[in-house]
Amino acid sequence: MSEGDDAARQPGGLAADSHGRDDERAPLVLLHGLTYDRRQWDPVLAELAVLDPDRRVLRLDLPGHGDSPGRDSYDTVAVADVVHDAVTAEGLDAPVIVGHSLGAVIATIYAARHPARRVVNLDQPLLVGGFREVLRRAEPVLRSGDWRQVWDQMTAGMGIDQLLPAAQELVRTRTTPRQDLLLGYWNEVLAFPADHLTELRTRDLAAIRDRCIGYDYVTGTEPKPAYRSWLESALPDVRITVLPGGGHFPHLAWPAEVAGILARN
Repeated sequence: MSEGDDAARQPGGLAADSHGRDDERAPLVLLHGLTYDRRQWDPVLAELAVLDPDRRVLRLDLPGHGDSPGRDSYDTVAVADVVHDAVTAEGLDAPVIVGHSLGAVIATIYAARHPARRVVNLDQPLLVGGFREVLRRAEPVLRSGDWRQVWDQMTAGMGIDQLLPAAQELVRTRTTPRQDLLLGYWNEVLAFPADHLTELRTRDLAAIRDRCIGYDYVTGTEPKPAYRSWLESALPDVRITVLPGGGHFPHLAWPAEVAGILARN
């Protein structure tokens, strides 16, 4: 059982807070994006309190983020397992696991390896595509003292200016960019060929499909036809929702609509 709303804790060694109570509804586990922290979910939590009162929600700071300690390695499979340790420590079973950006990669890997009811992926394509090439070209700078230039260029393309001022403030203040986090969490993108990463994600989706786990993909722009075709081939029952006008942050541009998606059983 939850000990009450906003009860701070460290299940499995990760900083967290818990809201709501245990009942027949699947609990929600919220994972933020790279460099951000669990406080970025505040607008969605406020909407959930109206749409789905007392729903059990566990929001976590990923390793090295917010109040969670760092790790020697940020291998995505290992991080997914750490998240599962936290979920288990909270006594939760088969959650709806929700991830924004990098958190959606972790959520997808989690559901391929551990019990889950559903995955909600907020604006994270699972194929690295051109991103890997951009990152590889930027790698010398990323590993230098000028690493912050790379992150600033990335965020400049996230459509933050499309958000309302309060949401822009959340993006700019609920983040702590660090070189070790960028290099650690992006290591597999830098280290492995795109075909290998595609194979890994295809295998993850096959496991999710075979275990009849639901999958929602919520994005700010219409998926490119080739990506939509790949995703729907891997997950014929995937639900794709386009919420335009929020750039890379649909949960901040459309918190009520995202809360409605999370509230589905």
